[in-house]
Amino acid sequence: MDTPHKTERRNSINRLRAILSGTILFSLVVTPVVEIEAAPRQIIILRHGEKQDSYKLTPIGQMRSLALRANYLGKDAASSLFPEGAGPDGIFAITLHTLELVSPAAQSWGLPLQLYSVVPLPGLSKQDEILQLNQRTQQAANALLTDPRWDGKTVVMVWEHDHIAKKKLEEQFPDEKVTLRQLLNLELLPQVPESWDGNNYDYFWIVDYGNPGSAIPTRFTMQKQVFPPPYEVVPSNDWGAPENSFCELFCESDWDNPENSFCKFFCFGTDISESPDTLTSDLTNNDDYILHHH
Repeated sequence: MDTPHKTERRNSINRLRAILSGTILFSLVVTPVVEIEAAPRQIIILRHGEKQDSYKLTPIGQMRSLALRANYLGKDAASSLFPEGAGPDGIFAITLHTLELVSPAAQSWGLPLQLYSVVPLPGLSKQDEILQLNQRTQQAANALLTDPRWDGKTVVMVWEHDHIAKKKLEEQFPDEKVTLRQLLNLELLPQVPESWDGNNYDYFWIVDYGNPGSAIPTRFTMQKQVFPPPYEVVPSNDWGAPENSFCELFCESDWDNPENSFCKFFCFGTDISESPDTLTSDLTNNDDYILHHH
């Protein structure tokens, strides 16, 4: 036999059940999970500079980093890729080589780097490194296309070239997207190369997203890096063409000799930090040769 107290308690439980059921149903019907889509206004993609080993760039790669700051990517650059009075809103990097290349430009703007780091470690196999690069590239691309802070912005990405675009790598991982070409939807544009040529360190891929809020690119441009003095010796080969050997041009010549500090520094890795004036002198004395053989 129910007492008034039991009846009231049962009614309270039933009311609570009804409220909870209604709340859950309302949540399922009215508030589904929606992934917000965003996109930068423009993404400028380039490869790291010429590398000496797994850890650092060659002297020419280092010179390229300074040339990029002075001519294309740095504050007050001579041929800036950015509109007048503007600069990049973010700079992304992934490896030690990419970090070294873009640091001078980033410092000129006072910008921190968005670093999705993969570094060479003892015992790290090539396959494990590829898997790490896959994951970090996916994370970076996801951030660009979902994080509202990059929506409508201009972003520079300095990346490892296989993970910019490489058909063989994409075929190796058929069940996931692993290159920027795939992840940033560049494959939807027919003029985008299937692979970044291993011979090229000197191109920009400039990608425009012309429809606000859409992650589908509307324009793609390839631009070659060409540097005026004092960086005219930095290689600037055409897409798909082999890079001119700096040392073949300037260190196997009639002015090549064991005491030439220019060749010792750039081609043989000799430390001449104690006599930098000697390097400047050799450069100056051979201006005519450089101008006529570059």
